[in-house]
Amino acid sequence: MLGQMMHRPLRIADILTFAEELHGDAGIVSSTVEGGRHWQSYRETGARARRLAKALARLGIGAGDRVATLAWNGYRHMELYYGVPGIGAVCHTLNPRLSAEQAVYIVGHAEDRALFLDLTFVPLVEKLAAHFPAEMTYVIMTDRAHMPETSLPGALCYEELLAAEDDGFDWPDLAEETAAGLCYTSGTTGNPKGSLFTHRSMVLHAFTVCIVMQDAMRAGRRLLPVVPLFHANAWGMAHAGPLAGATLVMPGPHLDGASVFELMQAERVFSAWGVPTVWLGLMDEIARRDRLPEGFGEVVIGGSAAAPSLIRAFEERGVDVVHAWGMTEMSPIGTTTKLGPAAAEVPLEERLRLKSFQGRRAFGVDLKIVGEDGTRQPHDGQAVGELFVRGNTVVSGYFRNEDASAAAIDAEGWFGTGDVAAITPEGFLNITDRTKDLIKSGGEWISSIDVENMAIAHPDIANAAVIAVPHPRWGERPVLIAVPAEGRVPDTADLLRHLGEHLAKWQLPDDVIYVDDLPLTATGKVSKLTLRQMYGDHKLPGT
Repeated sequence: MLGQMMHRPLRIADILTFAEELHGDAGIVSSTVEGGRHWQSYRETGARARRLAKALARLGIGAGDRVATLAWNGYRHMELYYGVPGIGAVCHTLNPRLSAEQAVYIVGHAEDRALFLDLTFVPLVEKLAAHFPAEMTYVIMTDRAHMPETSLPGALCYEELLAAEDDGFDWPDLAEETAAGLCYTSGTTGNPKGSLFTHRSMVLHAFTVCIVMQDAMRAGRRLLPVVPLFHANAWGMAHAGPLAGATLVMPGPHLDGASVFELMQAERVFSAWGVPTVWLGLMDEIARRDRLPEGFGEVVIGGSAAAPSLIRAFEERGVDVVHAWGMTEMSPIGTTTKLGPAAAEVPLEERLRLKSFQGRRAFGVDLKIVGEDGTRQPHDGQAVGELFVRGNTVVSGYFRNEDASAAAIDAEGWFGTGDVAAITPEGFLNITDRTKDLIKSGGEWISSIDVENMAIAHPDIANAAVIAVPHPRWGERPVLIAVPAEGRVPDTADLLRHLGEHLAKWQLPDDVIYVDDLPLTATGKVSKLTLRQMYGDHKLPGT
């Protein structure tokens, strides 16, 4: 028997409409690229998003078209987050930290129709435009006074686009399964792979974030998304913040410790979200000033594992640390260490132990671990296996990539994360290793296999392996262990130049170690385990 309830599709635009009506005086504070600080209410954001929707239609953007963004966290980027999917198009956030080769591939694979970019990225896009789709529309996200001289063909001014429209626009009815957002991950072997989010998945993810982060997600709170909008929806803050009535304080391009401290102080930020490298810089500034920014009570650390020393430093100063884990393919929140009010009674050492885990699952996210023989392992804190996830906010495959989709989803329909983990009886996730040859540096993934293949392509290198070595700031960094070709004496600078033709600067190995041969497993494969044992304590230059 079916129930007799109305069915209304979940739409992203309804989040902003709700924020306009119930939380219209809350909004967005932005440190702008042009300089200075900008304030805009959700009521104003809603009106500008409707103007943007009309401008997009005038540019010929329609249902299903991909609209790329290359921008920092700010009010204009937020308008794109709602205006683009609001008309049934797809908001495709580009990561400016990728190599030129990867950026060209992603834009071509997505078949982007338009690119909205901040002033910072105009020189970058000018270099790449010849390799982008010929009919690409370029919109520079600034006003006429700051429009640069540019070689980008037909470049338009964002503020002039909006000024030509009014806000008399009704968001169209869309099926909740309509594609809304697209984000590619470079943490894969081979070409980047796209996660194609739906209106339904994004709205449900916003609900999830509001549930698991109740201290932050409430009316009147002021939140700092240091995690970029180009990183998996800024961990859901772009949608959950307006839904809850919290004000978002956007740092723009200013991410150093002193700038973050000043912004938090001026805007009385309660909760700040970002990767460990940012918080190391902020902690240095806190130590220098010997005080916290006023009102600072919570920090969310994700993207890569947080060092116990960093967790302790915040907790001992009275800042509640929430260690979070997830993936782009999960929208991305999967687990958090939000312990609740009872944690105040837990001794500090026990609290630190629990927060060193990746946390417990969010509602709607199911977890299982599978052994090498394919059987499910118990959640007893001892058994380990590959971690699989499923839920309404987890991808069912990759955008226009059937082979990768088939490899990612198991026979029961679960997504394989590539992490090796244990789960305690209390539900705490403890990630212990990876099945994939990936390195996570400062919240960004580096494929060791890709680096190895490019190294071996150099005529002076016969064989190569890449492993992760701990780094005090970036968490871990890649080290290349190379076997010279017979009769060759490799030049490290030339080798790195060769790698730099295909990789972003931050993806390059921090050191190269030359060896006579690489250790092999019984099946003849390079033993990464042996290499980690041999070089896991290798001291990197400059550390």
